[in-house]
Amino acid sequence: MAPQMIFVNLPVKDVDASKAFFEKLGFSHNPQFSDETTACVVFSDTIFAMLLEEGKFKSFMAPGKEISDATKTTEVLVTLSAGSREEVDRLADAALAAGGTPAKDALEMDFMYGRSFTDLDGHHWELFWMDPAAARG
Repeated sequence: MAPQMIFVNLPVKDVDASKAFFEKLGFSHNPQFSDETTACVVFSDTIFAMLLEEGKFKSFMAPGKEISDATKTTEVLVTLSAGSREEVDRLADAALAAGGTPAKDALEMDFMYGRSFTDLDGHHWELFWMDPAAARG
């Protein structure tokens, strides 16, 4: 059986600016699934974010619903694992340097470390590293 994939679809005001934001974090995009209204950001072989211009995003929504304003409300926390504490810091620092804003204080636990940021459209992203020995239980 092939591994499952996840495509997180997010509305954005400016596809090019949002694509550039994630490129500054070191992520690529898949041009096969991108056009002037959509950018497919590649986080791994199985994890992608579809950054959809708001009009295009609306075309996929249920009738009668509105797009949430992520700068005022939180509908979802998008969480990505990292291979180390240093990778968490690198990604969070790159996000802040690219125009993101801190979402909350860093998480510091014996077996886990995390930081968070909001992207250009206010979407909340969590980055975390967990000690592999603790994860095995």
